[in-house]
Amino acid sequence: MSNKQVISEWFYLYSDDIYQFLLYRLHSKHHDVEDLVQEVFIRALNSLDRYKGEAAPKTWLYSIARNIAIDAHRKNKRDKWKWLLQFESGTVPENTEKATPEHLYFVTEEQRELLNAIRSLKESYQEVLIMRSIKELSVQETAAAMGWTENKVRSTLHRAKSALQKKLGGNVVE
Repeated sequence: MSNKQVISEWFYLYSDDIYQFLLYRLHSKHHDVEDLVQEVFIRALNSLDRYKGEAAPKTWLYSIARNIAIDAHRKNKRDKWKWLLQFESGTVPENTEKATPEHLYFVTEEQRELLNAIRSLKESYQEVLIMRSIKELSVQETAAAMGWTENKVRSTLHRAKSALQKKLGGNVVE
């Protein structure tokens, strides 16, 4: 199979997961996230020769997406509350056809409170919470995507949940 065919197959299998990760991570508009998803697969195509197959393709793509998210965050320095403010003002984000039920559910007051609490955590806590609790990646997949050890993922997740519980006034976070 050619590199383009491999990436095309991976795009078919994993693009929605990468899209959701970037949407949660960057809280950007739909078309911005779609552009970043394309960038993930372009980078994957350009560096496929360096992919050794030690991690699952999905995990490797998550690590590329994470790096792209970091780059986008540095480049744009967007207002971290922009996405939430759209809902608070009563406007619906553009192009919601790819919005998932979880995405739309954030409109409720309880979810706004949770989102505010998550956004107030440091970035490493946000990332590990998104990957483990929201996207349900395994400890191994999360460790590979973040370039961490499995123990660091476990301890950071524990600390992130503890910090989140404090911010939510002791309400249990699963």
